[in-house]
Amino acid sequence: MPEPNYSSPEFYINRELSWLEFNNRVLEEAKSKGNPLFERFKFLAITSSNLDEFFMIRVASLKDQVNAGFNKPDYAGLSPKQQLRQISQQTHLLVKKQYSMLNKSLFPLLKESGIVFRKAEDLNALELQFIEKYFLTVAYPVLTPMAVDSSRPFPLILNKSLNVGVLLKNKDKDKKVLFATVQIPSVLPRMIELPSASGDENKYMILLEEIVIYFINQLFTGREILCAYPYRITRNAGLSIDEEEAQDLLLEIEKSLKKRKWGMAIRLEVHYSIDLRLLKFLKDMLEIHTGDIYLIKGPLDVTFFMKMSTLKQDKNLLYKHYEPQQIEGFLEGDDFFETIRSSDVLLHHPYESFEPVMEFIKRASVDPYVLAIKQTLYRISYNSPIVDFLIQAAENGKQVMVLFEVKARFDEENNILSAKKLEKAGCHVIYGLIGLKTHSKITLVVRKEESGIKRYVHLGTGNYNDITAKIYTDMGLFTANEYIGADASALFNMLSGYSEPPRWHILEAAPLGLRNRFIDLIENERQNAQEGKKAVIIAKMNSLVDPELISRFYKASAAGVEIRLIVRGICSLKPGLAGISENIQVSSIVGRFLEHSRIYYFHNNGKNDIFLSSADLMPRNLDRRVELLFPIEYTPLKERILNILDIELNDTAKTRVLGSDGKYKKVDKRGKASLDSQEYFCKLAMDISEQQEKDQPSEQLEPIYPVIKPLLP
Repeated sequence: MPEPNYSSPEFYINRELSWLEFNNRVLEEAKSKGNPLFERFKFLAITSSNLDEFFMIRVASLKDQVNAGFNKPDYAGLSPKQQLRQISQQTHLLVKKQYSMLNKSLFPLLKESGIVFRKAEDLNALELQFIEKYFLTVAYPVLTPMAVDSSRPFPLILNKSLNVGVLLKNKDKDKKVLFATVQIPSVLPRMIELPSASGDENKYMILLEEIVIYFINQLFTGREILCAYPYRITRNAGLSIDEEEAQDLLLEIEKSLKKRKWGMAIRLEVHYSIDLRLLKFLKDMLEIHTGDIYLIKGPLDVTFFMKMSTLKQDKNLLYKHYEPQQIEGFLEGDDFFETIRSSDVLLHHPYESFEPVMEFIKRASVDPYVLAIKQTLYRISYNSPIVDFLIQAAENGKQVMVLFEVKARFDEENNILSAKKLEKAGCHVIYGLIGLKTHSKITLVVRKEESGIKRYVHLGTGNYNDITAKIYTDMGLFTANEYIGADASALFNMLSGYSEPPRWHILEAAPLGLRNRFIDLIENERQNAQEGKKAVIIAKMNSLVDPELISRFYKASAAGVEIRLIVRGICSLKPGLAGISENIQVSSIVGRFLEHSRIYYFHNNGKNDIFLSSADLMPRNLDRRVELLFPIEYTPLKERILNILDIELNDTAKTRVLGSDGKYKKVDKRGKASLDSQEYFCKLAMDISEQQEKDQPSEQLEPIYPVIKPLLP
């Protein structure tokens, strides 16, 4: 039979629709009764935050394509217009589910837990007196009513800001209807606690916009208020920078950041009961298409629910606190450099603490034998300690080189401020490369020792961010391997100077050769399968989008390679297609922690090649970013990662399985043990830490759960 056309659109899922499926999985966690109530509210808030970014970047990009007359279909066969049409249908359904869940399930459960949200019109005399005082003494001085008439045009409404639209008219003069708008100030708390006259233990809350609307007439004295409703717009937030023409990349990015707040409006959210006259005015002024208007049955912008836990100190409403565990060799008093010299060390975050990574840089900054520290930074926390450590290192006379990627989306401003601080301290700072984002995670410490110059390297799958390291699952490797050290030096020389791309000893980098390396690894498994040998590929990543690599997976599957993919977010591959992807299974884990690690396993005729990477399998990672792929060669670490993959493939609690229709379903638990992989790793890390405190050798550690039949060789 002739070989199928593996590039046929029928074999691919559109990336935007796949992303919406991912956000549906996040929303399912808000629905799950197995999650504590405040955590369910958090998942609801995350769903909204995700949608904001999706509209600002992905939907905005598609609208730009339509406006430019670009009609070329994507690899799934959908034109930009067709994608926008399907996105609109799916997002309206998603928002409807979101607010149905909030009103019918979460708010009633919240009331049972002693927290009640009130409407202004339902308040008693004491509560009305309180909100009036709050309005006059706190809100009123901050609010700015903006009228629209012949001399005052429709104002620029800030992206993602919450506003109140008002229709009004003069009391004694003409009957002309006027429009005004008031921005709800983000500097004030959105949730305000009311006093209780009944003396019960409940907390009664009201939203700030409810107070403003109730007393809106005091902002427009002498006018008759016809109606007042909240509204919110989302704007195009993509940065448009011609890097080739930019004389100063930093300056161009700073200019574009200011424009982001005022890009074209692409979504309008309003309360579902809004006066139709007001809605028409907003629609006309913002030039919003009807399909981009969202009628909301509840509070607009529920991202404030992320702060729900501040309302009540009840541990039963939150996940049980988990403290990332410290590991042997990186405790206070341990010689970090000796630990790394002795053997490669693998860290599994957030189950194991990120502190060793921070402490590694801190100690290097003051170690008299350290000569240089070189590091790539992509997304760091606000006021990151790492920046302070690097500044201290420079002040101590060490050579410090930092490639600070200032094009990291939505972190540009924070990165620019931090990079400038480093530069002022005497660090060598590179503000990214023209045409590429540097997404790799690598730190090189050069140390003078008795045996000569020694290089210590940390490589990671996630960012050097001490905050997200507590909620993202990632992996990091400490090594003193001389070949990796040499590759690290060559990489930094290439990034900072004019060095030719090196011939790597061990590492592989994008955009130089990473794509070809993945192709070779997949093809090797395909050839082994054709020769009747055992052939297995297991890959864990955030997104699988690249058409070329997907077609390679299809060919490998058709040849008999067993392929297991754990893809948290977007997956454009269709599993289970007869003759195409029958041997491919795709699962997604959405739980307490954000699955962020990238692991690539290839059986390779029993050699069990394992790689960690900063890269997902997306065109942007393989072709437009500086990414790193690094092998795990130390046998105990390979066995540990195989066990991690094994546990995740056996997860029955938080896993959803992708079907060939592009939809995800929960795992059928019949005949299977209940297993939450994230909970398992938390307990495992605590158990190991406890037994290490008792000086029990690691080989004697008892498993927490019954041994699971391995899926891997």
